Amino acid sequence: MSKVIAIANQKGGVGKTTTSVNIAAALGVLEKRVLLIDADPQANATSGIGVDVEKQKKGTYELLEHTVKVEETIVKTESPNLDLIPSHIDLVAIEIELVDKHEREYMLRKAIESVKDQYDYIFIDCAPSLGLITLNALSAADSVLIPIQCEYFALEGLGKLLNTIKSVQKIHNKNLDIEGLLLTMYDSRLRLSNQVVEEVKKHFGKMVFKTIIQRNIRLSEAPSFGKNIIQYDATSKGAQNYLSLAQEVLKKNKGK
Repeated sequence: MSKVIAIANQKGGVGKTTTSVNIAAALGVLEKRVLLIDADPQANATSGIGVDVEKQKKGTYELLEHTVKVEETIVKTESPNLDLIPSHIDLVAIEIELVDKHEREYMLRKAIESVKDQYDYIFIDCAPSLGLITLNALSAADSVLIPIQCEYFALEGLGKLLNTIKSVQKIHNKNLDIEGLLLTMYDSRLRLSNQVVEEVKKHFGKMVFKTIIQRNIRLSEAPSFGKNIIQYDATSKGAQNYLSLAQEVLKKNKGK
């Protein structure tokens, strides 16, 4: 049975999609079977992994509508052991379309149940909001990984996200755990970056991953070529950071 990890933070620009694509790819390289679900209408995880968004006829939107089987939405990627359920701008409409549906918070959980045995890890790249799509992701997940950028407003909104997670635990998914807080966009030359690291570690202790994702130009370039960082430049700091994070996730989950 797979471990389902939602990657969430309602703040935009914190490295959610970068983390989703590259942790999934890194675990694939480490010979784990991985499925990445793009649950963001912007579809950046889909295009960033080299899949043409416009050519996809079945994806997360149809899956949440329950008009297709999950097996029909899965796309093979060029990255080893990594499959994708793509997104599309149409996903924007799902918030309205599901609003009067029975058990609307559990549409994703039910939809992926039949393929969970086929993967070691399933990652869900969430939209930068706390809307119904993200609620579906949190209800379907075993844990949530929270990227936090090493910048001035790093902790802004984090309390709201943690309160949302508590609500989901209480009402929708009592087994939801926090996989960890991941510090991203770290620049060792900046005093502010170091202050944010200290502050987050002081407040959250062991919840914070030891791996810190450094600001790296290769990480920024890779999506424009439709590649994850390991395909694009396996020797870069970004690739080494995400391979280190993958090892840390494996260790935390005892090599699962």
